[in-house]
Amino acid sequence: MMIDWGQVKSLQNDVGHDEFDEIVELFLEEVESIVENLSESPNTSELENDLHSLKGSALNLGFEAFSQMCLSGEKMATAGEADLVDLTAIVACFVASKEKFITDISTELQA
Repeated sequence: MMIDWGQVKSLQNDVGHDEFDEIVELFLEEVESIVENLSESPNTSELENDLHSLKGSALNLGFEAFSQMCLSGEKMATAGEADLVDLTAIVACFVASKEKFITDISTELQA
């Protein structure tokens, strides 16, 4: 599952409709900044922390597949295998998840 719409609805219910839009905007800005760094100039010494941060943010907003990829990469970085983490796949998963989220959010939240 790429997006956990149940989590998205739960977050929206918890924070309210007005705050939800702001949270989504902040999430996307924060994550895009880290993802951009990973795709342009990854720092393997910071990779574990970056992936941990991305994982948590992704879980909060229901980006299930992206969160799982970040978790896997985080575990590899923790084990000293940061150079083996497939950052291209992680970035591609974020892009696809974001696209699906933006495309489907209005339909899914009304369901």
